[in-house]
Formats: sequence, C-alpha cells, structure tokens
Amino acid sequence: MIQIFLIGIAAGAATALLALAGVTGPSVAVILFVFAGLPILIASIGWSHWAGMIAVVAATLGLAAIIGWNIALPFAATIGLPAWWLGYLTLLARPSPPNQELEWYPVGGLVVWAALLAGAVVVFAIPFYGWDQESLHAALRGGMERTIRARTGTPADSPLVLPGVSDPQRMIDLLATLAPFISAAFGTVINLINLWLAAAIVRISARLRRPWPDLPAMRFHPYAFVFAAATFAGAFAPGIFGTIAGTFATTMIIACAVLGLAVVHTTSRGITGRGIILGAIYAALLVFGWTILLAAIIGLADGIFDLRGRVATRRGTPPVRRQ
Repeated sequence: MIQIFLIGIAAGAATALLALAGVTGPSVAVILFVFAGLPILIASIGWSHWAGMIAVVAATLGLAAIIGWNIALPFAATIGLPAWWLGYLTLLARPSPPNQELEWYPVGGLVVWAALLAGAVVVFAIPFYGWDQESLHAALRGGMERTIRARTGTPADSPLVLPGVSDPQRMIDLLATLAPFISAAFGTVINLINLWLAAAIVRISARLRRPWPDLPAMRFHPYAFVFAAATFAGAFAPGIFGTIAGTFATTMIIACAVLGLAVVHTTSRGITGRGIILGAIYAALLVFGWTILLAAIIGLADGIFDLRGRVATRRGTPPVRRQ
C-alpha cells in the first residue's frame, strides 16, 4: 500500500506539471497538456486503480494550490477521472468457465469508452458556454476571435485580416460551428494514444498483468453500433440536442474508423506487399482526413456483416477470437 500511495503521488505530481505547463506555458507547451492523463493511466495499469485515483486527487490538489479550483476541478472532471476510468477498465477481469481463466475487459470496449469519454467531456463543457445553440455559437465565436486577435496583434476595433483568408469572419463562424465536433474527435484520438502508450510503457517495465491482446482482433458490442446509429440520426436534429448528438456521433466515427483499421490489418494478413498497403492507408488517413469516413464504414460493415469472419471462412482459417 505504501508503494501504491507513493506511485500515486508521483504520478499526480507529473500530471499536475504537464497540465500546468500546458495551461500557463507558451503555445508550444500545449502538447504537454495533451499527455497530462498519461501518468494517471500508467499508475492505474502498472500498479492499481487505487494508485490512479491517488494520482487524480494529488494532481487536482496540486493544481488547486497553484492556479485555483476553477482550473483544478474541470481538470479532474475532463482529464483525471476519464484517464482513471480507462485504466480501471483495462485491468478489469472475471473468471471464465470452464477452466476459470481470466477474461479481460475487451479491447473493443476500451475503444468505445475512449470515444464516449471524449464526447462526454465536450458535452460537460457546453453549459459553461451557453444552454442553447445560439449562446453556444456566440460564446465559441467570440472566444476564437479574441484568441486570433491576440495572436495576430489585431486591436478589437480594427478589421481582422488573416493572410490567405478572404473572409476571416466567415472562417471564424465555421470554426465555431465545428469546434465541438473537432474537440470530440481530437479527444478520442488522444484518449486512445495515451491508453496505448501507457499500456506499452507498463508492458516494457514488465508490470502489465493482462496479456497483450491481438489488437486487430478487436470487436465492438452490438450496443455500440446501436448507439452510433442513434447519435447519427440525432445529429440532424436542430438546436443544442443536435450538437450533443453530433458530438457523440463524431467520437463514434473515430471509434468505428479504428475498428475499420483493425479489419484491414486482419484481412490483409498473408497478402504480398502488406506493409506497403498498410503504409499507404495510414498515409492517406494523415493527408486526406475524409478517408476516416471510409475506415469507419468498413468498421460498421464488419459489425453488421462480420467481414473478418467471411474472409476467414473463404481462406479456411480459424475465425478471429474476439479481443
């Protein structure tokens, strides 16, 4: 218990420093804030969820002492607790009959939770900007314009001019409209990167208690696809409800895209030039953002039609065990 407590304190201190650097440091330091949840995940996965919870409390108290509760509490709600929950689920297991081997929480479930938590963080922040669509848009637009003016040194009473942008006000309007969805997508990716990094670091240190899973074998529970369909439909609703539904729909698109990549990894096994094919796919995802939609469609198709099972049947290979 003493070791768990000390590890939690150390992880909390590291988390607080990363968050503090991102909040009060130069613009380039924002990359440190992105990884603020990583020490909590490492403590949770490498030692126990108690170490992770101690890290959350320590980081929150540290931030409160340095920059105040108005930053510390939102940090705990949007970064600390989600990281702890992902770490807790990673080590969740139950005996599986008939030989009572441990059945670990599925990787696909972790991906879905990473998406849900990212969406919940954005929805949690919405009331701080406005309870209706108009107030939300106005607050986001005003904040973006003030930030751009501060970065470009443009006074508030002067027309905003941006190099290469013919209509800066229209661009700000578009960014304000897309901000919740971009934030949710970015949050999902960060959750997944931090979770993978934490597990990999703990694995290298030989403290990973669960076997390293076959990541391309991940599958989603059918409820995940039902939720995705509901959020896709709700995204077309007017007002703040459509924004909330669209936020979760965006995170589920990212989750389904990850599942789609798992399908590609599995079905491409044994194909000549597999490395080149996968490299081209990932390059396309980085260069052409819309290709994420294609990967998401593949993931949805696998959930409905079991593409990997059909390919395995045609090849005469054993079906992929769910991870």
